[in-house]
Amino acid sequence: MNWLAKMQYRYGRKAPKNLMLVVAGGQIAAWLVIMLVNSNVYYLLQLTRSGLMHLQLWRLVSFVFSPSLTMNPLFFALEVYLVYWIGTSLERAWGAFTFDVYFLLGMAGAWVSCLLTGWGSSEALFYSLFFAFAWLFPDMQLMLFFVLPVKVKWLAYVDAGLFAFDIAYYLAQGNILRAILPIIALLNYFIFFGDDLLSLFRRKGQQVRRRTSPQVVNFKKAQKEVQERKGYLHKCAVCGITDADDPDMEFRYCSKCNGYYCYCADHINNHIHIQ
Repeated sequence: MNWLAKMQYRYGRKAPKNLMLVVAGGQIAAWLVIMLVNSNVYYLLQLTRSGLMHLQLWRLVSFVFSPSLTMNPLFFALEVYLVYWIGTSLERAWGAFTFDVYFLLGMAGAWVSCLLTGWGSSEALFYSLFFAFAWLFPDMQLMLFFVLPVKVKWLAYVDAGLFAFDIAYYLAQGNILRAILPIIALLNYFIFFGDDLLSLFRRKGQQVRRRTSPQVVNFKKAQKEVQERKGYLHKCAVCGITDADDPDMEFRYCSKCNGYYCYCADHINNHIHIQ
């Protein structure tokens, strides 16, 4: 992405570092206030169109710090740590500037979703971090339920399948807007990895076409038909001996001759090259 490289060259040194530390710290602080002081703070953090219409512009940022409402502090701590670990891993892999741009684009996707539906959340933003992590580190293993080791790419496939199911469901209901929302919510992921995804799909399509190509699938059958029609499969271009005359004779095609010329073992290295 040339635009990103140009921006990084110009502004890369000014990019704030350890963004996920700020996000994790904000979520922990918000969870403590909601659980111990005032639960209504949760609603003040949410990204809503009605709130923005009333000039509550802090919601454009505060929704990132909106924590899950689990009452179990252990589950909450694990959830925050997982998001923090994934985000910091991406920052180390990309650098602070690229990661900050990716995160900001994820926030922009939530803003667009809010304007279209009246509500936005950080859920898709954190999903986009996970999908990016799975793309960069597909074979990294996580302990599912603290017991079962599972590669990150398989978890990403499951999440992608759920997203695809939501899209198909809303399309079947005729709700086009809700169908495209998952795509809008993952705006940053498609901007960063869209070209790679298209290249991957093209390669997969080419592999399928090669596997199902009649020329490939029926190659042995074609050889058999030629042999039945001519009575032989290989014929020396010098002496005229065929594999029917001597089944034990080896035949080779000369790479220096201009065309497909076959020679027996006696003449493969003893013939005039045809140009």
